[in-house]
Amino acid sequence: MTAQTSKTDDYTIYFYRAKEEPYGCFSNFSPHIFELDGALWPTSEHYFQAQKFIGTTHAEEIRRARSAKQAAEMGRQRVRPLRTDWEEVKDGVMRRAVLKKFEAHSDIREILLATADKLVVEDSPTDYYWGVGGDRSGQNKLGQILMEVREILRSRVK
Repeated sequence: MTAQTSKTDDYTIYFYRAKEEPYGCFSNFSPHIFELDGALWPTSEHYFQAQKFIGTTHAEEIRRARSAKQAAEMGRQRVRPLRTDWEEVKDGVMRRAVLKKFEAHSDIREILLATADKLVVEDSPTDYYWGVGGDRSGQNKLGQILMEVREILRSRVK
C-alpha cells in the first residue's frame, strides 16, 4: 500500500494512514473536528485517548494535544491513572467518537456510505485489536465500528 492510496478489491476496503486517498478519513488520526460531551475534539483519536482519564486533568491535556500522534502517545502513558472500567467501555467510546465524526462531516460521511456493503479493514501492521495486524489475524474492531456507523448513517438516509 502506498502512502497516498488505500487498497480495495471487489469486497474489501483497506485503510491505515490518514493521508491515504480516499479512505484515510477512516483513520482516527484524520483531522476532522467534532463536538462531543460539550467540547471540540480535533480528531477521534484525541477523544478516544482522553476518555481513558475522564474526570481528570489528563483528559483535558490530551484534548489539547497538538496532534493525534501526540494524543495517542499521551494516552498510552501508564504514568497516568487509567480508568478502572476502560476495557469494558473502550469499544463504546470509539463507537461514539466515530459516529460523531461522520455525522459532523458530510464529505467523509458520503465516502463511508459509498463503501456500500464492502468489508472495511484497518490494515494496521501492529494493532491486532483495532486492526488486523501484520498477519491479518487481528480483530479489526475499528473496521467493525466503521461498518456499524455506516449502517446507522444509511438507516437515516432511507
